[in-house]
Amino acid sequence: MKRLLSPLLFAALFAAAFVVAPVSAQQVIKIATVAPDGSAWMRELRAAGAESQTGTQGRVTVKFYPGGVMGSDQVVLRKMKLGQLQGGMLTSSDLATTYPDAPIYSLPFLFNSWEQVDKVRPQVDPLLAKGFEAKGLHMLGASSIGFAYIMSTKPLHSRADMDRVKLWIPQNDVIAERTFKMAGISTIPLPLGDVFTSLQTGLVDTVANTPSGAVALQWQGKVRSMINLPLTFVIGYVVMDGKVWQQLSPADQAVVGKAFAAAAARMDAGIKHDDASALAAMQKQGLVLTTLDPAEAARWRDIGAKVTTQMVADKLISADMLDAVHKAMGAH
Repeated sequence: MKRLLSPLLFAALFAAAFVVAPVSAQQVIKIATVAPDGSAWMRELRAAGAESQTGTQGRVTVKFYPGGVMGSDQVVLRKMKLGQLQGGMLTSSDLATTYPDAPIYSLPFLFNSWEQVDKVRPQVDPLLAKGFEAKGLHMLGASSIGFAYIMSTKPLHSRADMDRVKLWIPQNDVIAERTFKMAGISTIPLPLGDVFTSLQTGLVDTVANTPSGAVALQWQGKVRSMINLPLTFVIGYVVMDGKVWQQLSPADQAVVGKAFAAAAARMDAGIKHDDASALAAMQKQGLVLTTLDPAEAARWRDIGAKVTTQMVADKLISADMLDAVHKAMGAH
């Protein structure tokens, strides 16, 4: 009769099996965004996801939910807190509800040129990443979306023209709300996904966006004029739940982090060309560039400076982060 294994020997062999053949932890990262499928943003995100899966030998799988199918950015943030999603590509205005300095780059008229943006971001992006980390979010990447301009279904030249607009602003966009309120313009806050229909129905007739953003969201067929004065600089962040990030091994973190950083860099490299091409396409479809008279343009810049001062005074933007931007820009 075969002798049974002693309990002690059985336990030792059971433990040894796990030493010899460890079970590989697998992590599915679900990332949602309002960016349309097929857009440059989604192409780069999917490339990063594929690179992450290959580089981790399948231990990390990234699934994307584009086109707002998971809801607005605020809904995505709520689903991240509930564990239904692990990440999102989100606007800085919505992320401000979690991390107030997220929209630092979007202060009105903060930047005058791409050259200034390119000087600032390498120094300030790491500070923002640390800020997100302190709020329980890991910043996988930040991508320039470009300079936003005021676009309308009708010509805008003067203050009188602006006083009559039905202007859309993103929900939770405190900077836009304060800027236009100080300018004496009433606004209509809506989720990004509702803007196209609102332009069709006439609920709104004026928006602010980048040329490539307007084309990606199919607004170009509705807007007919654009004020040739960059209002604000737009940036998008890809973030994921910090606890989920910590569950990845250091090796897998390195692979995923590198993949998404590279995707963000490719987006940054291509956005200037994309914006120029989008603007040219919109002009071919009848978009007319309009110029404010010098006094009105100066009034808007003065409003931007006052809003920035107000945001810092109300502690909605930290003075230290704004100083870091100015220092990197060489302002002082």
